[in-house]
Amino acid sequence: MSVWRDRPYTDFNFLVDLGTGNTEGPEAGFQEISEIGSKVAVIEYRTGNMKENSVMKLTGLEQAHDVRLGRGIIGSLALYGWLNDIRNGNQNALRNVTIQLQNEDRSAVVQTWKLLRARIVKHSNGPFDAKGNLVAMEELVLAYERLEME
Repeated sequence: MSVWRDRPYTDFNFLVDLGTGNTEGPEAGFQEISEIGSKVAVIEYRTGNMKENSVMKLTGLEQAHDVRLGRGIIGSLALYGWLNDIRNGNQNALRNVTIQLQNEDRSAVVQTWKLLRARIVKHSNGPFDAKGNLVAMEELVLAYERLEME
């Protein structure tokens, strides 16, 4: 449930459930999540006999943005297993992914985003740099059909 207050929440206390019910441990822990959102297309329409010299704007289809999740490589192949199910044509491999923002002391969930019927569309590792001092990152891009917020 969404919790309203005058001061905004910080963005670094969040939980991710990849449709398995697990939000704890390294398999569900992510360092960053890209923006979450959707847009509604506008269709411009005008008939030749309209009195006004302008178009009508009609509501078109909604389209959800792909979401990118990043985490340090932990050696788990669970996400690859999900991707493998998808690319092998398993139509039941779609999942409902839940992202929850927590308050500062992690005692309550203040906002929830549900990515319905999500699938992995990109999975990548690296880059690797022998002279670098960064964490080796794994990237996951999810496409989903509908966004719901609580």
